[in-house]
Amino acid sequence: MGYDLAQSLFTQQRNLILEGLTDYWYIETIAQILRNDNVVNLDEKIALVFANSASKVVYYATILHAHNLKVAALLDSDNAGDQAAQQENLVASLGQKNILRTKDYVSGIPKAEIEDLIRETLIEIAKAEYSVDVKSISDAYPSRPIIDIFTKEITGFSKYKLAKAFIRWSKTNDSTKLSSEELVNIKKLLETINKQLK
Repeated sequence: MGYDLAQSLFTQQRNLILEGLTDYWYIETIAQILRNDNVVNLDEKIALVFANSASKVVYYATILHAHNLKVAALLDSDNAGDQAAQQENLVASLGQKNILRTKDYVSGIPKAEIEDLIRETLIEIAKAEYSVDVKSISDAYPSRPIIDIFTKEITGFSKYKLAKAFIRWSKTNDSTKLSSEELVNIKKLLETINKQLK
């Protein structure tokens, strides 16, 4: 099973494993925005692979590593991400430097998730999508992950719907519409991914 999985799904030499589909959408979309504006170019030879959960990241990383492919993983800094990052198999396969954590690219949010990289932009998108403005709450609780705030404050909130709205937003907006802090954080993350998967 492992060999077939590696042969069929992972044909690239360089692979970034993401926890879930929305993480994939965000990284792919953010990378495209910054590539289009010549801010930073996430190497297009890096395959973005989503594992469906933090726990499956370990499984995917182990298989890819066993097939001598270059692998890095981006994990949220929530409990599930913490558990995955501490698994011996993942550390043995990737080494600590190839286990990237969202909290390292967002200041002041210890349990940061990928959405916190573009927190201010998503607040505006959620306001347009759900007609609920959580900016004052976000400002009052800057260390709280934005997904926690959205989930509590917006009835019927969906991570998938928000991610899709961000993709739509990206069709008519460029990197100048991101906050300067978002741009710095994203640029640092993409440059680190390129470096670790060189």
